[in-house]
Amino acid sequence: MHQVRISSKHCRAICDEVAERLRIYFDKTETAPSQRIRMLVRELELMEVAAPSIIPSFEEVDEFTPA
Repeated sequence: MHQVRISSKHCRAICDEVAERLRIYFDKTETAPSQRIRMLVRELELMEVAAPSIIPSFEEVDEFTPA
């Protein structure tokens, strides 16, 4: 399987967009999400935890702070 590499910034944007579309979809339905949807959402959560943070660390911020 071909693996696509995207930046953490783009990964975050994709996750946010998928979450927003799911939120809109689920707001329109009164039934509970299917087992398949719950499994896919859980996979997204796990991928998000494994993704690098786009928030700079204190060390990175200190590098750009004038002394």
